[in-house]
Amino acid sequence: MRPAPGRRRQILDTAARVFAAQGYDATTVRQIADAAGLLAGSLYYHFDSKESMLDEILSGFLDSLWTRYDTVLAAGLRPRESLAALVTASFREIDRHRAAVAIYQKESRHLTDQPRFGYLADAQRGFERAWLRTLESGVASGDFRTDLDVRLTYRFVRDTVWVAASWYRPGGQHSPEEIARQYLSMVLEGVALRDSHRTHDPHD
Repeated sequence: MRPAPGRRRQILDTAARVFAAQGYDATTVRQIADAAGLLAGSLYYHFDSKESMLDEILSGFLDSLWTRYDTVLAAGLRPRESLAALVTASFREIDRHRAAVAIYQKESRHLTDQPRFGYLADAQRGFERAWLRTLESGVASGDFRTDLDVRLTYRFVRDTVWVAASWYRPGGQHSPEEIARQYLSMVLEGVALRDSHRTHDPHD
């Protein structure tokens, strides 16, 4: 008899929350079982190891993210619209997989040394290529400034977007789409008014 998919999903969601809160190395199978309302031995009916749970959490998140990214990149959008769509897709994935994003950010650097998690380095290289191509296309087409350092811009946008996983809470005041819109406004338009070059007396 195979384990129920719904129960398996619940255990993975629980494990993701515990890993995100405590760190992978500091988390035991017993702690995950307790949080899921199971005996530790019962957990092995669903997963053969803590590592298997981590693998499924991270690969599931990355598969979902790449499905969204591939849709954007295949849509034939202009670079500005493509950049906006990639940012929006990223925030939607933070909304859906916040714990997995936190784990990825904390753990991926040392996990890439393990053969089982080699796909994490491949994913990182893929992200970089996708974003850099979008920015480079924007510079070439005139959508973006010609003096733009695309690699520096990529790092800025990447870090600005994904650090949101540290404070974002699903169901909060702002939807992922609204947060993306605000971030894009700041990235693409800046925060200063166009006539703000004038000097103002702070005592006026």
